[in-house]
Amino acid sequence: MSQTVVLKVGMSCEGCVGAVKRVLGKMEGVESYDIDLKEQKVTVKGNVQPESVLQTVSKTGKKTTFWEAEASEGKSAEAVAAA
Repeated sequence: MSQTVVLKVGMSCEGCVGAVKRVLGKMEGVESYDIDLKEQKVTVKGNVQPESVLQTVSKTGKKTTFWEAEASEGKSAEAVAAA
């Protein structure tokens, strides 16, 4: 089943982007991917498991987390600060 996985990846340069492209290019089931260096966002589409994509991208040595987890942590921190 095709799905979309969005990751936050600590990339600082085009070399980092290249490393992520290399591992995603070799990953089975990946149909397409989009890498946004400025946002540090990697979107992967295909017949893939989110955990597998996370582990594959983590092999580059970059700090990798699910985008949703990062976003919700930020919200709860703001909620605490506001309280």
